[in-house]
Amino acid sequence: MDAQTLYARRWLALVILCLGDLMIVLDSTVVNVALPSIRADLGFSESELAWVVNAYLLTFGGFLLLGGRLGDLFGRRRLFLGGVAAFTAASLACGLATSQALLVVARAVQGVAGAVVSAVALSLIMTLFQDGAERTRAMGVFGFVAAGGGSIGVLVGGVLTDALSWHWVFLVNIPVGVLVLVLARRVLPGGGGTGAERLDIAGAVTVTTALMLAVYAIVNGNEAGWLSPRTVGLLGTSAALLGAFLAIEARAANPIMPLGLFRLRNLSVANVVGVLWAAAMFAWFFVAALHLQQVLGYTPLEVGLAFLPANVIMGAFSLGLSARIVMRFGTRWPLAAGLACSAAGLALFSRVTVDGAFTTHVLPGMLLLGVGAGMAFNPMLLVAMGDAEPSQAGAASGIVNTAFMMGGALGLAVLASIAAARTETLLESGDARAAALTGGYRLAFLVGALFAAAGASLAAALLRPAAVAEGAPVAAH
Repeated sequence: MDAQTLYARRWLALVILCLGDLMIVLDSTVVNVALPSIRADLGFSESELAWVVNAYLLTFGGFLLLGGRLGDLFGRRRLFLGGVAAFTAASLACGLATSQALLVVARAVQGVAGAVVSAVALSLIMTLFQDGAERTRAMGVFGFVAAGGGSIGVLVGGVLTDALSWHWVFLVNIPVGVLVLVLARRVLPGGGGTGAERLDIAGAVTVTTALMLAVYAIVNGNEAGWLSPRTVGLLGTSAALLGAFLAIEARAANPIMPLGLFRLRNLSVANVVGVLWAAAMFAWFFVAALHLQQVLGYTPLEVGLAFLPANVIMGAFSLGLSARIVMRFGTRWPLAAGLACSAAGLALFSRVTVDGAFTTHVLPGMLLLGVGAGMAFNPMLLVAMGDAEPSQAGAASGIVNTAFMMGGALGLAVLASIAAARTETLLESGDARAAALTGGYRLAFLVGALFAAAGASLAAALLRPAAVAEGAPVAAH
């Protein structure tokens, strides 16, 4: 096979991997728009309805590390195909669901399959693209899907729910999933697994259980109370299991998470920065959507359109700008600058008003956040994955995805608590509901800006410089 054919095959493989990951990213947000319709149709109570989201988050967050390591052991192509097939089948079950139980169980299966696809897709890209410049461009495209897919999900969800029904937010995955399966079987490279090694069963069970307990405690913390016996007990149990997991990994012959990875300075720093940035991004996406709907009166479709300028900017970065910036300046300073832009955008959102106009109170923050996300996501992935050995790419990918997941879940819970507490205080002092909500959202945006600023400072101060070698990943400068 000549060089030009191999080049075209790699980029077709990237498109397939991005399509597979886009289904996963969309499903984390597309369902939010459809929740009122699902509740009315299937008779969910308010507390029961949360499980349509939580069932997905629990299994997705719990299985990221395991999914990445399984790809290392048994072959990433095999795991990717299995994950996409399971996700497609679960989407069909969600779309055809006529009972609460079926929908919640199918959502849980979607979460497991989504975790496998997300972890394996990132490690496959690192394997497919060995040249520094090519890898930078490829990670830019993948980064746009990962960063922009959530806000695209709101737009897609609004269109499908308004034009058809809530069932179609799931059924739309079927043709995409089938297409990905057909093309992936032909294009993605096989092999790559080290299946002769035994799976670290004890480590897999402890870390998966610990992560699921932590996600459950976090997503229900506002409702149950952060100092309630249930929340404290769940978080304490999760912490104990994580301690046991680390002890198991230190002695395991083939650990699910090789602890030596954390001796890679850039990977460790990138994961801390990733937690802070994910918390900030969730502040932007979810809190901004709440403000637009509950205070400014936007419809779900209008909310999606409001995020469109940021998505266009992120797309422009992913299709070339980000790669050029990284090849010129390395990864450290673009990452720090992108997070600083995100902090500035959230700071602008912290000045929203009850009757703010889109062009003066929403658009400027959206533009800055689009620039920030577009500039930072590519170098973030490159820094986090660049130093890992090929045989450990899946484990590194699982760690990266878990950091983002846990950072986003914890950040959203903290920011929702802050916003709710501030809103309640303002209501008690006599403010109107719209003004009280706005006051809560403003404080949440400000804290989110501090998260992003802290991430920018850590990236600038702690990421180590490294030379860019031909055929090697671009590391921090």
